[in-house]
Amino acid sequence: MNETTNPARPGGGPRLVGTVVCTLLLALGNLVTGYLVFLAYAVGPAGPWDTEGLAHAKYAAGLALALVTALLSWVFVKAEWVGRGWFAAPAVLAVAALLRLTLLAPSL
Repeated sequence: MNETTNPARPGGGPRLVGTVVCTLLLALGNLVTGYLVFLAYAVGPAGPWDTEGLAHAKYAAGLALALVTALLSWVFVKAEWVGRGWFAAPAVLAVAALLRLTLLAPSL
């Protein structure tokens, strides 16, 4: 008998659970990072006296740029639990946070 097996997915049950858990973790991480980037864009100074609002916008963008989600994506893709498409969301969010910290930074 010539049986063909998929070498990329040995042991289907535990592998499927790992994929589901990793997908949920990455989705949650991307949502939190997206929310922080949104806050960074939404916060602006109330006036020329409001340096605190400006600082908070920079902190929120910097926190979103912590790359925790990107590192998790790298680990999960390396373990072949999720596909390479999971690199897209952290990359887009990192670019958006970088833009907020540099070119689109609020000014007084």
